[in-house]
Amino acid sequence: MEAKAIAKFVRYTPRKVNQVLSLIRNKKVEKAFEVLSFLPKSAAPLVEKVLKSATANSGKLSDFSGLKVKEAWVGNGPILKRMRPGPQGRGMPIKKRMSHLTIVVTDAGVSDGKRKKKVAKTAMTVEAK
Repeated sequence: MEAKAIAKFVRYTPRKVNQVLSLIRNKKVEKAFEVLSFLPKSAAPLVEKVLKSATANSGKLSDFSGLKVKEAWVGNGPILKRMRPGPQGRGMPIKKRMSHLTIVVTDAGVSDGKRKKKVAKTAMTVEAK
């Protein structure tokens, strides 16, 4: 089952949020929370909050051992355009960017790495015989 959480109109630039998202894509939710708790980026608390919401939407907030971050992406939101004084009476533009953040978690395809290795070994021995 998949669960999704969206945060819209967030006052973080998409480029900075994407740096954080690239660290948690295709990881188990437990590992993603661990990475986000020690990450010194300003967008890390936001991503952690949306990830927590996605796990709650899946119905496994108390025990998210079987969940994996399937997809995580950020899109551009509207841009607040402001002006700042520049030299010789000119105006210098400032663009304050916003983001739309989406995280999808799933419980399909999550298993222990040890089990996969054992299955692969048994398949190889069957083929050899």
